Amino acid sequence: MRQSNSEQLNLEGNEHFSHGDYTHAYLCYSKALECDRLSGDRRALASTLGNLGNICAVSGRREQAQAYYQEVLELQTILGDERGIGTTLANLGNLRADAGEWERARAYYLEALDLMQRTGDESGKAVLFSDLGLVARENGQMEQAMEYYEQSLTLMKRLDNQGGMADAWRMMARTMVMQGRLADGLACCQTSLAMAERMQDELRVGGAWYLMAHCYEQQGCLAEAADLLERVVSVDQKYRLPKLEENTDRLRVLRQKLAAARREAHA
Repeated sequence: MRQSNSEQLNLEGNEHFSHGDYTHAYLCYSKALECDRLSGDRRALASTLGNLGNICAVSGRREQAQAYYQEVLELQTILGDERGIGTTLANLGNLRADAGEWERARAYYLEALDLMQRTGDESGKAVLFSDLGLVARENGQMEQAMEYYEQSLTLMKRLDNQGGMADAWRMMARTMVMQGRLADGLACCQTSLAMAERMQDELRVGGAWYLMAHCYEQQGCLAEAADLLERVVSVDQKYRLPKLEENTDRLRVLRQKLAAARREAHA
């Protein structure tokens, strides 16, 4: 069967999205939206709007993302798409989590989890457990956070989702670091890094490097930390990531600390 223009544009957008090229992904999804508005295909429209919501969410445009997701939710309710509703509720929860509204995020996540359990959406649950782990961690519930991350990792393994496994290891690592368990956190992070490198996923590799740099800095290994943070900044520059300025400033401070330590050692 021949693909529609909307399907093709969404596929192109997904390809750009997967490589961190959000600008071109947004353009593809916007063109697909025009096609869907004209065709009146509600399922295609819901899919495209969801993609636009995702792009806006990762780009920090929360209000625009919220509007897209709300329209998706209305369409999915009309279509009786419970599985889709679960995904959209999780996305709305992500927006609230990004805004630091942890209780509102948790309410969305639990509603989504109920639907995902009912529809048997294992891949959705795998991601959602990680989201619930983040909420628990930010509320200081470290043990509960680790339980959620372990549930996520178990499901990711069952689904053979390598990217999801790498993410779960990194999230567990971050939780351990927040508990002051630097060696354990570093070990988990190295597992995440190895998986990301095998997949040649530069964004996930950068995420692992970032956390490892923090671990090394906390351990007083400033040269190793600076080396990793330089790599993080190069990834930020390549993909025009929002933390470029912050990480560049952090690298400058780290280099100053390293230079001062070296001067002191030779004094």
